[in-house]
This record gives sequence, structure tokens and C-alpha cells, in this order.
Amino acid sequence: MGTTWCEIELEPIDGQDVLLNGVVDPSRFDDLTALLTRFGATYTLELYDEDDNLPKEKRG
Repeated sequence: MGTTWCEIELEPIDGQDVLLNGVVDPSRFDDLTALLTRFGATYTLELYDEDDNLPKEKRG
């Protein structure tokens, strides 16, 4: 699944949980959280930089 600013894969994990794994334009991170919230999803998003640091995390 993807757009011009986000490319993610959906992977089933334990129970009803789904792992979203992929790449998102850092400037659009909040757009992705808004979209997931609009769909009623419960989520934890982590945004890693090119050095594998975690500069941003969001739970919804």
C-alpha cells in the first residue's frame, strides 16, 4: 500500500494485531497518524532516521 509520501506493508502478528512496516516522509508523519485515527485504528508509530535513532513516536 502506498502514496507519493508513504509506502507501507501490512503484516499480521499475534491475535488481531497488524504490523505496519515501511517508509514515510517525515514531514507527513502526522498525516499518517491522522489517517489511522480516522480509521479508528489503535497504533504505535515509530519514526527512525537514517542512523536508526528514534526521533519521533506516536500512540493512538
